[in-house]
Amino acid sequence: MPIDRTTGARLVAIVCTAQVFVQIGAFYWPALMPQMMRHWSLTNSEAGWITSSFYAAYMLSVPVLVTLTDRIDAKRVYLFGVGCTLIAHLAFGLLADGFWSAMALRGLAGIGWAGTYMTGLKLLADQVDAKMMSRAVTGHAASIGISGAVSYVLGDFLASEFGWRWAFASAGLTAAIAWITVALAVPGRPPPAPRPGAQPALFDFRPVLRNRSAFAYSLAYCVHTLEMNALRGWGVAFLAWVAVHSGMTGELLSPTVVITVLGLLGTLTSVLGNEASIRFGRRRLIVGAMVLSIAVGLLLGFVGSKGYWLAVVLIVVYGMIIWLDSSSLTAGAAGSADPARRGATLAVHSMLGYAGGFVGPLAIGWTLDAAGGMSPLAWGLAFGVVAILMALAMMVFVAIRPRELEGDRGG
Repeated sequence: MPIDRTTGARLVAIVCTAQVFVQIGAFYWPALMPQMMRHWSLTNSEAGWITSSFYAAYMLSVPVLVTLTDRIDAKRVYLFGVGCTLIAHLAFGLLADGFWSAMALRGLAGIGWAGTYMTGLKLLADQVDAKMMSRAVTGHAASIGISGAVSYVLGDFLASEFGWRWAFASAGLTAAIAWITVALAVPGRPPPAPRPGAQPALFDFRPVLRNRSAFAYSLAYCVHTLEMNALRGWGVAFLAWVAVHSGMTGELLSPTVVITVLGLLGTLTSVLGNEASIRFGRRRLIVGAMVLSIAVGLLLGFVGSKGYWLAVVLIVVYGMIIWLDSSSLTAGAAGSADPARRGATLAVHSMLGYAGGFVGPLAIGWTLDAAGGMSPLAWGLAFGVVAILMALAMMVFVAIRPRELEGDRGG
């Protein structure tokens, strides 16, 4: 049975705070990627592989870890994920020395993300009521967004002051704070019992795939995450290249600061987007965000390289549009799920999302190398590939026409 509103709000606050601490180092790698590419003499494709290994490991482990929360307490799985994150960041700071070790340790961090991101959401979904769930999802996404945004500027600052090894190792210490917080402050709770005579097989995903409404939100989330992680993974590198290409390497708002601001504004946009979904309709908000992201993504790729400040404006606008439907998509999948299969539904949702997240950074890196390296045309083609994939996703989403949620306009 869901807990009362006051206790539920306290639980949401604790879990969201823990998420900030555990995820704070998640984007130190893309923040520091330009200097690490020089330090280790990495190609664009190799840098893309290191970035994507995080999402590949997430994609492979999330069906197991999140689905397990339909049988065992989500808190236990969450603490396992925090432990993986702690080890991955500490080991990266102490041991990483090139392409293979970096890729392996970023993969372990991806397993940690799989054990904390959707698992933290499932922990909340099991304990708050249906009307509070949409806003709990939004608050949870906001905590991830805040930590992701701060990652860029904090990682850059720590690396500048203490070296990149200390920057990564410090992320292990903040993960330890998250582990202790959840272990001591979050109550354990068994997952909801299935309906009588309806005990589902644990890893039988067929009923989830037959849920057309939830699956439509998850397919859209796949390409949404592809687009988001392409920008997260390459945003700093793109802005750094534009600064050099346009001859503006003096007193500039640094690329890491720009991406931090983008992350914070994107988080706010995600919260406002979910409220707009409730007020105006979820499908309408999501399709509108898709149309805008296609247009602005193409503009960023083909026009953004003409000047640094133009690139800054376009990349911030593009990022805010990408984030606009982030919470709406995840809330749509969670709210459309059978409660007894919510863990499996979120596992499929997350697996599809981070399959896209795996492809996004690689698609940018491959396109840049295929086009002969970073150039105005190469960047235009790279963002053009992302826009084409989003257009295909939008057509599928419109064709399936998922339902609105309880509390949405028309729901």
